[in-house]
Amino acid sequence: MGSEVTIHVTGFKKFGGVDENPTEAIVNNLKGYVERRGLHAGVTLGTCTVLEVAGDRALQLYQTMESVTSKTDDISNANVVWLHLGVNSGAQRFAIERQAANEATFLCPDELGWQPYQVPIVPEDGGISRKRETCLSVEAILKSLKKGAYDVMISDDAGRFVCNYLYYHSLRFAEQMGSKSLFVHVPLFSRIDEETQMQFTASLLEAIASAC
Repeated sequence: MGSEVTIHVTGFKKFGGVDENPTEAIVNNLKGYVERRGLHAGVTLGTCTVLEVAGDRALQLYQTMESVTSKTDDISNANVVWLHLGVNSGAQRFAIERQAANEATFLCPDELGWQPYQVPIVPEDGGISRKRETCLSVEAILKSLKKGAYDVMISDDAGRFVCNYLYYHSLRFAEQMGSKSLFVHVPLFSRIDEETQMQFTASLLEAIASAC
């Protein structure tokens, strides 16, 4: 990595079945944590945004991405990464999501009561079998994180709920803007404690930057 990389991070609020979303705490505390810990040279933490768990709110991310992307005249869009964190309440480990599917099938309604079934997220992209893949090397990121002894894997299925919905839109936007996007699922704090998850997220920022 020979250039500066800015990473913008999003998390989610609580939703049905998850009263305390670990990604809300991680994203809210990340700036302070990174200031205390420090990051490798060349890595900058950009905006930290917590989103409501609703498809409609995921679309608000477009506005955030557009406003931030247009402001970064001093840094090429090629060096802008959007990192999205979501919780998988049944997971035991961290999961780097390689791709998103163009399908919204919500097994329970989102926080605004929307519950689509087998609906294309972006109809003009084609049917629900269409997938979009991150252009970041998930293998390189995994290898870097494994060195830190984190319990992490690569996943090819981000579900079909709001996490996948957001990721699909983000990958599409990143492709249009020449930036990059990645989604990572984290377990509950009862599975992996908060301090370890904060350490993991800081290490993840550095692993992403080194993979750019």
